[in-house]
Amino acid sequence: MKQTGKFLAGLLLISLLAACSRQTDTIIVVSRELGSGTRAAFVELTGIMQKTPDGETLDLITDIAEITNSTAVMMQSIADSVSAIGYISLGSLNDTVKALTVDGVSPTTENIKNGTYAISRAFQIVTKGEQSKLAQDFIRFILSAEGQAVVESAGYVSAGNQGAYEGSSAEGKLVISGSSSVSPVMEKLKEAYVALHPAVTIEIHTSDSTTGINTVIAGACHIGMTSRTVTATETAKGVAPLTIAMDGIVVIVSKENPISSLTKDQIRAVFKGEITSWNALSE
Repeated sequence: MKQTGKFLAGLLLISLLAACSRQTDTIIVVSRELGSGTRAAFVELTGIMQKTPDGETLDLITDIAEITNSTAVMMQSIADSVSAIGYISLGSLNDTVKALTVDGVSPTTENIKNGTYAISRAFQIVTKGEQSKLAQDFIRFILSAEGQAVVESAGYVSAGNQGAYEGSSAEGKLVISGSSSVSPVMEKLKEAYVALHPAVTIEIHTSDSTTGINTVIAGACHIGMTSRTVTATETAKGVAPLTIAMDGIVVIVSKENPISSLTKDQIRAVFKGEITSWNALSE
């Protein structure tokens, strides 16, 4: 029922934005939901946040932003509205939307590797306590030369590898939960691993980073997926993060939108609601 509600909400957002297929001067900001690792990383990397005296982070994305709960709905929403702007994982980018350059730098894996693209973050998995032999072996595969080759072929940046995968006689079932940004590369890793180990079943439940981490804490899955930094509160509850790839966050608009580049300052102002006009970005 919860998933059905999310699906219907996504369809409603798409239909509302489709009504804006002709560009107006008003910028329609589209954001991921609170709890999304992509949102948390985006606001941190672009400065759309404020630290409180007690050390907490306030998310300053404008209150009038349209909210979507998945990468797929975000891309469809942007593709359907020439006035909309949003953000997604670089690894999820396809030709239905247009990626903007940031401070004149294109969002490419090469520019993430060389450090020139400003909006990039780590993809991590999280575990809690001692892992089963199957979970340990799957993680070894992810970090191996073969696993990291899967990461790169999927359009992400390798986190470095720990040498060749030695293989095993693994069998059993793994349950993995979390980030919709990490999920696509995890699906590729699953396919490659199960091809080597037909007696293994891996279930991947896609939601968001916070849900994935909390599911691990609750003991309801073996591995969580997160596209944001694990908090001190979460590590205090026993979860341990491990980086499996690097990824960029791409600012996207409709392919019909004439704009092609923004500065980080402009991105910050747009998503905070300080700039609300496309004309203001052209001045």
